[in-house]
Amino acid sequence: MSNIIWKIKSFDELTVPEFHEIIKARIDVFVVEQNCPYHDLDGYDEKAIHLWAEQDNVVLAYCRIFDKGIKYSETSIGRVLTSEKGRGKNLGKQLIQYAVETIENRFKTSEVRISAQDYLLKFYSYFGFEDTGKKYLEDNIPHTEMFRK
Repeated sequence: MSNIIWKIKSFDELTVPEFHEIIKARIDVFVVEQNCPYHDLDGYDEKAIHLWAEQDNVVLAYCRIFDKGIKYSETSIGRVLTSEKGRGKNLGKQLIQYAVETIENRFKTSEVRISAQDYLLKFYSYFGFEDTGKKYLEDNIPHTEMFRK
């Protein structure tokens, strides 16, 4: 697993090619793979911290991180993905670990709320996220709100 580079940037720090690769990865996973047409450019990218792993300028794993009061009253992590090329390398675990550490360091809190696809509940529980019991369909995919104290 050589030359994988981790990056973390605010929206204003992103280069156009980086943002293009991020959007491409999000569309590849959420729209194409999960067959889920949705409004990806939702107006929140400008307010997010973007965290990703890349190799040869291709995004392998990605998420966006929000301070308190943007998506929820607590901090949050969203648009979590591992691209097809990135799978099987434990990048998803590293991604969430880095995201949680970023929240603790930048926003001085350990409280994080997320909207998790149901098949990932066990994965997120590994990082201390707990099922709140709030379940819903988002874009026809079962989700559960999870909270980390």
